[in-house]
Amino acid sequence: MQSRYWVVQMTTTFPSFDRVRVEAPDLMAAHIARSRELHTQGVLLMGGAFLEPPDRPVQTMGVLTSREAAEAYAREDPFVVAGHVAEWTVREWANMFA
Repeated sequence: MQSRYWVVQMTTTFPSFDRVRVEAPDLMAAHIARSRELHTQGVLLMGGAFLEPPDRPVQTMGVLTSREAAEAYAREDPFVVAGHVAEWTVREWANMFA
C-alpha cells in the first residue's frame, strides 16, 4: 500500500443534489461512468460528495494514486468541462496507516 495520495476537491455551481439531478442528469451520468472506470483501473480509490453543510454548493472529493491522475481527473471531469465547477484543488495527502 502506498503512503501518499492526491485528493481532488471540487465546489460545484449547484446549490443541492436535487438541482444536479434536475438540471444536469447527463453530466452526472458521465461523471459517474468516468469515475467508475478510473476506480476499476485502480487510479481513483475513493470518491463522493460531502453531505454537509446543506446550505452551501455541492462539494465533492476523490482520492487518486498520483498528482497527474488527480489533475487529469479534475480537468477532464464533465462538470468542469461544462463550466459547473466554481473551483477545484489538488492536495497531497499522507495515509498514516500505510
